[in-house]
Amino acid sequence: MLDVTLAAVTMVIGYFLGTIPSGYLVAKLHGVNIQQVGSGNIGATNVLRALGVVPAIIVVILDPLKGALATLLPIALGVGPWGVALTGLAVVLGNNFNVLLGMRGGKGIATSIGVFLVLSPLVTVFSLVLGIFTILVSRYVSLGSLVGMVALPLFLIAREVHLAYLLLGIALSALAIVRHRANIRRLLGGKESRLGERVEVERRPKGD
Repeated sequence: MLDVTLAAVTMVIGYFLGTIPSGYLVAKLHGVNIQQVGSGNIGATNVLRALGVVPAIIVVILDPLKGALATLLPIALGVGPWGVALTGLAVVLGNNFNVLLGMRGGKGIATSIGVFLVLSPLVTVFSLVLGIFTILVSRYVSLGSLVGMVALPLFLIAREVHLAYLLLGIALSALAIVRHRANIRRLLGGKESRLGERVEVERRPKGD
């Protein structure tokens, strides 16, 4: 019973850790509402196109950190694998469906990376390398993200991880595909933006 209670608590904490809107806050510090720029997404890719490399790097660091911290919490409290997996799912859902931003949010790729850096570092590195290679070859961040996330559960199967973590990998992979629906349509139509393309940004005074 204690394990179930702890798992429920860490899931709630995980969700609200996920709602910390890294990209939104970084953009706001630059006088930009990232939800009104480019794709409207608060993730690192849209921040990169709107604000450049340094703000995007900050988001790339902060979003995985949320996932890692949320996943480490139940492990530190002695919660079993199923509770850890549910907390990992909760932090990504918090990032993607952010109650503080009207249930809008990011696509969960960086936060998912943070989760699995804790659960299976080697698998995460393999998925990252494959995803980054795809981005470098195609210059499509969305395609690289999808390739890396789809490969994740396959690598988990090869590593024979706990069933809870495998199901979490499958869930996060499916969620990534769902969140990239518009990108997939643009990729198929040849209209997806490539890495390095910028968007027009209307900056507002920070006090506004």
